[in-house]
Amino acid sequence: MIRRDFFKTAAKGWGSLAALGAVLTPHTAQARTLKLPDQRDTHDEEFWSAVRQQFPLTHDRVYLNTGGLGASPTVSIQALKDKVDELEEISETGHTAELWQTTKERAGLALGCDPGEIAFTRNTTEGANIVCNGLPLQRGDEVITSSHEHVGNTMTWLARQKREGIILKVFDPDTQSARNTLDRIESLITPRTRAISVSHVTCSTGQILPVRQIGQLIADRDIYYFVDGAQAPGMMPVDVHEIGCHAYATSGHKWLLGPKGTGLLYVRRDALDLIDARFVGAYSGTGHFDIRTGEFQFHPTAQRYEYGTVSAPLIAGLGAAFDFSLQIGLDAIWRHNHALAAALKDGLNDLGARVLSPQRADEHSSMITFKLDGVGYKTLKPFLTEKFNLRTRGIYEGGLDGVRISLHLYNSLADVGRVLEGVEAAQKL
Repeated sequence: MIRRDFFKTAAKGWGSLAALGAVLTPHTAQARTLKLPDQRDTHDEEFWSAVRQQFPLTHDRVYLNTGGLGASPTVSIQALKDKVDELEEISETGHTAELWQTTKERAGLALGCDPGEIAFTRNTTEGANIVCNGLPLQRGDEVITSSHEHVGNTMTWLARQKREGIILKVFDPDTQSARNTLDRIESLITPRTRAISVSHVTCSTGQILPVRQIGQLIADRDIYYFVDGAQAPGMMPVDVHEIGCHAYATSGHKWLLGPKGTGLLYVRRDALDLIDARFVGAYSGTGHFDIRTGEFQFHPTAQRYEYGTVSAPLIAGLGAAFDFSLQIGLDAIWRHNHALAAALKDGLNDLGARVLSPQRADEHSSMITFKLDGVGYKTLKPFLTEKFNLRTRGIYEGGLDGVRISLHLYNSLADVGRVLEGVEAAQKL
């Protein structure tokens, strides 16, 4: 049986959120900005229950797949709808400097960079493609990557390898030792190494890779450094300047809670002329060009990677989602998420499940992957869905054959308990 004192034990992982001094008001169709009245005595569970009310997400099932797609709060959805209505009344694009700038300023707060280092994309995959295909690589150049990358970051490099003859060198992350992972990367570096491409948080096990240490390792080497950040921003605080990468791509529609089809690409200011913009058009330049002389100028910021008409309603919804998370506090969200994940990990260990994610608190994220001996993910995932109404994600990357649980600000200890009940029942299959 699951331990009766599970909730009492797990609750110890929560840091007090009294400093936030706030309770969110329930979502309404008219909501624009969140009002956080000063209630410093609010209990943690009460606070996060109020946060949950900001989402139209159904209560008929437990949503545990933010690593695949995040739910959006009502304020973000409403901002998107309002912008659609506004623009359709006048038939305009809404592509204004003010909307772009203010949204990028919020993105800069979430990523730890300057607004001018951010380009809007559709998703992490588009950002990875811009970087992979824009780097000045030649046949025989080596690129180091991991066996636990998402297909969106893997296919880009495989395609360039097939097309141009670059060489991919692959390491297996050590889920129990960041030091060993770093050593494995260093052992693959040769005079032909020109790029390293890794995830900040792996989609397979939720492992936090030592991205800052990787940046330090290659700081004085002629190696380009790209980080797939699909699974980090919004889940935890991020500082791309501290990481030291040349470029970092993420999605707006996962942990950042933005509209589907939004993404962000950070390119360090001194790397803008290193990563060539291959897809260009309106907004990629300064507006000065001459088809007869061949003269044109790229935009001096990361806007050079944007081109053509972009959905202003999506950008408006993304900006509202940033406001939502920033008002709650990225540090507070991370404490909440990590405590839930620790409670789940400990509960799975108690049940004897094989936890594939790191055991160390400083190396696991709020995504926990596990497996049951004799029960593959193709059996376990539908069982948890049909019998316990749990929306999880099967993990095949790296040959793991497990199930991944993603825990975010709209999840609770009760959700963790439901997962453990389902796992305990599945052990009898």
